Amino acid sequence: DPSYEIIDFEKALKLKEYTHAAHCCIFSRNPTVLFDYDQQYKSSALISMQMRFDGTLGFHGGIIDEGTDILTGLNRELKEEINLKSTFHVTHEDHMFTHVANSKKFCYHFYAKEVSKEEFQSIEYDTLCADEYGIETFGLVRVPMFVMHDHIRGLPTFLKNQFAGCAKIQLLNFLVLKELCSCDELNVYLNKS
Repeated sequence: DPSYEIIDFEKALKLKEYTHAAHCCIFSRNPTVLFDYDQQYKSSALISMQMRFDGTLGFHGGIIDEGTDILTGLNRELKEEINLKSTFHVTHEDHMFTHVANSKKFCYHFYAKEVSKEEFQSIEYDTLCADEYGIETFGLVRVPMFVMHDHIRGLPTFLKNQFAGCAKIQLLNFLVLKELCSCDELNVYLNKS
């Protein structure tokens, strides 16, 4: 999408007149075999997104209050939205990329936090006790990291959903940068979606 441009994090911080938002994907590299009647599908990872109050899919996080450090604001949002414990706080090392939408005067900072399968499941469970559960966020959603035998259901169908802001672009970049999908695979999936 040409309206979103990747920008250096430090350069983005200098854009004081822009609104800043930060989001995080919690994920676990967890090859798992799933079953559908007589078929087997291999899921490459557990990846979290959320159903937002407006009916769109997005990542955990949100707008950072003016004058607030990006990480401080993001970790506050993660506590409110998914009840994330401080042991899983996002750090500078988790930063993946920043997008800028100059026409909207918006900067989107994206982070990815890798955890174990057990930690991922614990985070999922804790989401139900978050302050904003049922208000701002309507629940955690796992991204289906597999393609079914018809080459349509699974990830290609998931990509047909309505995403908030640049969440779909963030998801696609995340999948490639973390080597969970290749660009070629994603192009095929996007053509089917």
